[in-house]
Amino acid sequence: MDRARAGCSSLVNQIWGTIMIFRQLFEPVSSTYTYLLGCEHTGQAVLIDPVISSMERDLAEVRSLGLTLAYSIDTHIHADHITAALELKKATGSRIAAPAWDRLPCTDVGIEEGKPFQVGSIVLQPLHTPGHTDGHFAYLLGDRVFTGDALLIDGCGRTDFQNGDAETLYKSVTEKLFKLPDECLVYPAHDYQGRRVSCIGQEKSRNPRLGKERTLEEFKAIMANLKLPYPTFIDYAVPGNRQCGVCPSEVPDDLRKYCVQMTCSPQG
Repeated sequence: MDRARAGCSSLVNQIWGTIMIFRQLFEPVSSTYTYLLGCEHTGQAVLIDPVISSMERDLAEVRSLGLTLAYSIDTHIHADHITAALELKKATGSRIAAPAWDRLPCTDVGIEEGKPFQVGSIVLQPLHTPGHTDGHFAYLLGDRVFTGDALLIDGCGRTDFQNGDAETLYKSVTEKLFKLPDECLVYPAHDYQGRRVSCIGQEKSRNPRLGKERTLEEFKAIMANLKLPYPTFIDYAVPGNRQCGVCPSEVPDDLRKYCVQMTCSPQG
């Protein structure tokens, strides 16, 4: 995993002959990773899975690198935070890209599998990876893949809401993500233990839910017995994210932290 560790902290990476600016940013309330990709040739940038509470921090990072935000792009409709897509568009004029599957009227570009998404020299290959949600996408970029909640480090997203389905997620991971090269770096949407990056080979060999050649029936049993609590913020996050990132005015005081701006984070 030496290569993976190097990939965590590097700012400028060589990806299949393309110089790309890369930054991994952490939002601590929902433990979300946002990924900043920048094209050195055009100065355009993309933010994958931006969070509304860390929008100003992320924009400061974009500016410090001399970039202009061209797009925000989400992996799916999130249930644990509000996307910054709409507010970023208002602040910078950036466009909103999201899975076409979800048919959100607020998006500018609908992402579809088989249709590369290009910004300057950055070319993302969208992979429809349903199971956590039915419209979930992962994005392959050269030697790395941004897996959203479909595949986490030593885990995966839950499958008990938003049209989730354990069998569908199993097929998405084993038939698409696990078919990528073993050395392909895995950058997830979340981690709750401070880990930043894995690789496909590591997840195939040791992921306790999906690795070690788990069978479908074993995976379904694992997911059926997680007994996870109802998501704290889902009743506000999902309708807000169906509008590309609107923090509802009726959010209770104890949940306002999901919408209050932060300027720094313990990681990233």
